[in-house]
Amino acid sequence: MKILLLGAGGREHALAWKLAQSPRCEHLFIAPGNAGTAALGTNVRLSLADFPAIGAFCQRESIGMVVVGPEQPLVDGIADYLQALGIPVIGPSRAAARLEGSKQFAKDFMQRYGIPTAQHASFSTHQIREAMEYIAAHPLPVVVKASGLAAGKGVVICQSREDAAAEALRMLDGSAFGAAGREVVIESFLEGIEVSVFVLTDGRDYVLLPPAKDYKRIGEGDTGPNTGGMGAVSPVPFADADLMARIEEQAIRPTLRGIQAEGLDYTGFIFFGFMISGGQPYLLEYNVRMGDPETEVVMPRLRSDLVELFEAALSGRLGGVQPDIDPRVCATVMMVSGGYPGAYDKGKAITGLEHADPDAMIFHAGTRLDDVLLLTDGGRVLACSAYGSSIPEAVSQALAQAGQIQFEGAYFRRDIGQDLMR
Repeated sequence: MKILLLGAGGREHALAWKLAQSPRCEHLFIAPGNAGTAALGTNVRLSLADFPAIGAFCQRESIGMVVVGPEQPLVDGIADYLQALGIPVIGPSRAAARLEGSKQFAKDFMQRYGIPTAQHASFSTHQIREAMEYIAAHPLPVVVKASGLAAGKGVVICQSREDAAAEALRMLDGSAFGAAGREVVIESFLEGIEVSVFVLTDGRDYVLLPPAKDYKRIGEGDTGPNTGGMGAVSPVPFADADLMARIEEQAIRPTLRGIQAEGLDYTGFIFFGFMISGGQPYLLEYNVRMGDPETEVVMPRLRSDLVELFEAALSGRLGGVQPDIDPRVCATVMMVSGGYPGAYDKGKAITGLEHADPDAMIFHAGTRLDDVLLLTDGGRVLACSAYGSSIPEAVSQALAQAGQIQFEGAYFRRDIGQDLMR
C-alpha cells in the first residue's frame, strides 16, 4: 500500500526508516519530510495545517494509510478530517488528543481513573490571585506547567515561590508560551528518575513497545533549560518486569478503560511519561504520539513489521500480538545548533556524514538540502543512534558517530546514559 507519513523531525525519519523496511509499504510519502527522509521515499511540500490539501493528496495518490508523527495536527483534528474522507489514520481523534493538548484534561482524566500522579491544581487567566495563593502555600520545589502544547519546553521546576509566581504569571499573561500557557498546572515536585513508556493501541487492546529514558536538559549533568530532548537510551535497567507490571496495572490498563468509558476514538501511539519515586510509578503526562528522541532508540529495537502492527491496530486485531524486540541496547545522541533552545541560526553546512559507520543510524531532525549541500534547518539537527551490548558500548558508538559530523556551532551532550551506568 501507499503510506503518507506526516512530519519533518527525527521522530519522523526514524518512523520512515522503519516503515520503508516493510514489504507491505509500496511507496512512502513524507510531508514535508527532511533531507534524511528524502532517501527513504518522496518528500511532499504540504503544510500540516492545510487539512484540505492533505486530504486531496491522499485521494489523488490513493493513500492507504496516514501516519501522524507530531502532536499539533492531532490536537487540531487531522485524524477526524481524514477519517471522514475514508482514509485510515494512525493517530487519535481530536477529542482523544486532549490527553496531550490539555494538561488539565489529562490530570482530570488521571484522577477519574485512579492513576497515580503528582498532587496538583489548575488555573486559568482569570484565576491569577488563586494561583498565587496556591503557590504561596505550596511546599518547595514546585513545578509550573503550561497546560497547552509548548514543544516539550513548557515545564519549569522552581526552587522558590517567587520564581514559581513569576513563571506562572509569564505563562498566564501569554508572554512565555502564548495561548499554550493561558492555563497552567501547578504541581508537587517528585524526586526520582523518569522513564518513557510507549504503547500502540486500537483503543481497546495494546502492544507494549520498549521503554526508554530521555534527557531533556541542554547541559551535561542535567543542567540548564529544558529542550525537546538531547538523547535517549533503551532499554532502561530499572524498568524491570516488576515495575513494568505495576505500570501496566496502575496506568496503562486504567487509561484504556478510560478511553473506552469516555467513547474516545483512539488508534495510535500513547506515550506515558513516568517519574519513579520511592519505587512507585507516578504518571506525569501523556503524549498522543511517539516521543522524540525516544523514537530514535525504540524503532531500531522493534524487529516486528511496523506496517503490519499498524494494520492490526486499524482492524482491531492487536489483542494477543507480541512484538519482536531486539535485546541489544540502543542509544541516541542529539546534535543541536549553537544557542538552542534559545535563538539559533539555520543554514549551516553539515559535513562528515560520509565518515559515519555503515551500521550507525543517523536520523535527521532539522536538515534540508540546498542543491547538493546538506544544511541545518532547526534547533535539533541530527540524532546519532547506535547499538551496543551494553549502555556504555551503545553510548560510546553513538558519541563516536556524532564526533565525525561537523557544522558551525554544533553541540551535543557527552553524558547521555551515564546515570544508568552507575
